[in-house]
Amino acid sequence: MNKPYIEFRKQSDFSAILTDTFGFIRNEFKPLMKAIFNIAGPAILILMVSLGAYNYVAGDIFDFTSLGEPSFNSGNILATVIAGICYFISAITAYILTTSVTLYYIKSYVDNKGDTNLSEIKKNVYNTFWSFFGLSFLKGITLIIATMICILPVFYAMIPMAVVFSIFVFETRRSTTDAYSQSFTLVNADFWTAFGSFIVLGIIYYIVGLALSIPSIIYALVGTGVFSGEIDPSNMDSFYADPVIIFLNILNTFFQFILNTILVIGGAVIYFHLHEKTNFTGTYDRISEIGKIEE
Repeated sequence: MNKPYIEFRKQSDFSAILTDTFGFIRNEFKPLMKAIFNIAGPAILILMVSLGAYNYVAGDIFDFTSLGEPSFNSGNILATVIAGICYFISAITAYILTTSVTLYYIKSYVDNKGDTNLSEIKKNVYNTFWSFFGLSFLKGITLIIATMICILPVFYAMIPMAVVFSIFVFETRRSTTDAYSQSFTLVNADFWTAFGSFIVLGIIYYIVGLALSIPSIIYALVGTGVFSGEIDPSNMDSFYADPVIIFLNILNTFFQFILNTILVIGGAVIYFHLHEKTNFTGTYDRISEIGKIEE
């Protein structure tokens, strides 16, 4: 049974953006996950290992067994710093690769009318890694500055930053800086539709992520004695090194990376809506295809 083709190159209203986002996820989830694990899998695995190591060594820095103030265990500082650096680098790498694979998967899907080419996706992901790194840096700096200024600028800045990667991927002639500057221009085509759609996608992302983290939250509350009302500080250092809580934290982080594809795909759908509203490229292409069929 053939899967229905999701047309990205079109103008979409609020409901259509949400429908196309989750329709694409439903239809392409398995092959998309296969592509992500094939290309970004090693980086995600390193991230999981480094996160586990960081949680284990960082939980032993403070000693809660002594009376009074908790003492500082300086012996684990170096191990914690090394684990933290490995975690930070692997997290950035996994984020970049996961985002890049998702967008180049969509590009292959659009270019081949529903079919995808894994070798082509892998080549594009590896060739543009540092460009994605630069865009990720610009995106992070922009959101940090917007947050420091005020709450309202963040709500504006997050929409251009939601489509900036899509501009770079789907408009291949643009450089990193061109894609960044173009993102602020493009969103003006229909800012409020893009804003409303992305906010709803963000809420869905948050609710699903929160639901998936419930087991670790419950275990943490039970393990620290919150439910029983018998919090014992002497158990705090061993609790943070508990293999179960470490495993649950790793699992939560893994789910967060998978859930992030919702925002990436939604950003791509929003990009095509804004681009089509501005340039009508997809409409012209479909008209020309109709003419070819009639001939």
